[in-house]
Amino acid sequence: MLTLIENALVWDAERAGRRAADVLVDEGRIARISEQRGALREQTGDVGRHVDGTGCTLMPGLVEGHCHLSFTALTTNADVGNIPPEDHVLASAANATLLLRHGFTSAFSAASARMRIDVALRNAINAGQLAGPRLRAAGPELTVTGGLGDEGQMHQDRIGFGLVADGPQAMRLAARTCVREGVDNLKINISGDQFVPHARGEQTPLCVDELDAFMEIARKYGKTTVAHARSSESVKMAVRAGIDCIYHCDYADSEALDMLEANKDKLFVGPAFGLLHNTVKEHELFGMPREMVEQMKMEHKFECCVATYKELHKRGVRIVVGGDYGFSLTPMGTNARDISHFVEFFGFSTADALRCATAVGADLMGLGHELGLVREGFLADLLLVEGDPTQDVSLLQKQSKLRMVMKEGIICF
Repeated sequence: MLTLIENALVWDAERAGRRAADVLVDEGRIARISEQRGALREQTGDVGRHVDGTGCTLMPGLVEGHCHLSFTALTTNADVGNIPPEDHVLASAANATLLLRHGFTSAFSAASARMRIDVALRNAINAGQLAGPRLRAAGPELTVTGGLGDEGQMHQDRIGFGLVADGPQAMRLAARTCVREGVDNLKINISGDQFVPHARGEQTPLCVDELDAFMEIARKYGKTTVAHARSSESVKMAVRAGIDCIYHCDYADSEALDMLEANKDKLFVGPAFGLLHNTVKEHELFGMPREMVEQMKMEHKFECCVATYKELHKRGVRIVVGGDYGFSLTPMGTNARDISHFVEFFGFSTADALRCATAVGADLMGLGHELGLVREGFLADLLLVEGDPTQDVSLLQKQSKLRMVMKEGIICF
């Protein structure tokens, strides 16, 4: 069915400002864009659907660049083991629909809480059985004994938040298992994190030979690679290994920053800032005592993250939005907050922050040639937003401001 969107101002993710244009969608793609108001209506007549965009901005659909659809209001990593699998799948499916309702038409998974949840969601979405964003699916995070994701309960017979694999051969087996189960992305935890007492964020539990074995399997099967890397050494390990998307990078030193810049056309980074922000700035709203924040030295981590991403933005490194949403501190559906964080804390212009959430995210998805821009021939993933998000990106946090969410030419909401 033809869909004609008229009278909106278009932000195409290529220029900073908006322009007056009408957009014709046909067979899931943007067929025509005309800056001559009414011209497309004259050509199409009354065929198809007409959408009035008066007072609205038409822009590309958003891309969640650090997605955890199977994180269902988790408080700790160990919570995964307490959720019956059947309930977990249904809650994850609800997250997928919720994310789409909030304007995210694509999602790049940064790990599944159980082995096949992402894969099952992706397949159901692709088959039209479930309303959700197009999804690049991941399996559990691969880790080592004593690393992030090993909270003492992860075993082969009970795969949860992480999958422990010590040594190169075990790492090959774990990676092959994820490949066998149909994942798109392979995720590995190179560094620790502040909430892991035996492996803080500045520490690097993973060994180089384990990372090399992980990469060997990923390359053999053509999988996209993703890494949790907070320590400076873990960032350097990730760059040397050729990881495609490196998350966090909080404690990157000058050498690590130089390495990221030198490889900026080969990799992406993502701060996953939402969880860190809410832990430091809003912990009391979620019942987290101040003493816990101080004990984990989260304010120092916050300051390091802000400094790192101000610098990476200046150096032109590709940065994706997505803030570890799905924990109790970061409710799913509030994901668009990260776009505002990029402006407020990292020094992005509103247009640059929006590009991170659209065009840069599309590149991460491997679809930059046909997604993330309002351009003729591209997939019709489009949002109709009441007001002007190029001036106020917080509009995207308000579901009531999303007058239309379109994915591949189908109006979903």
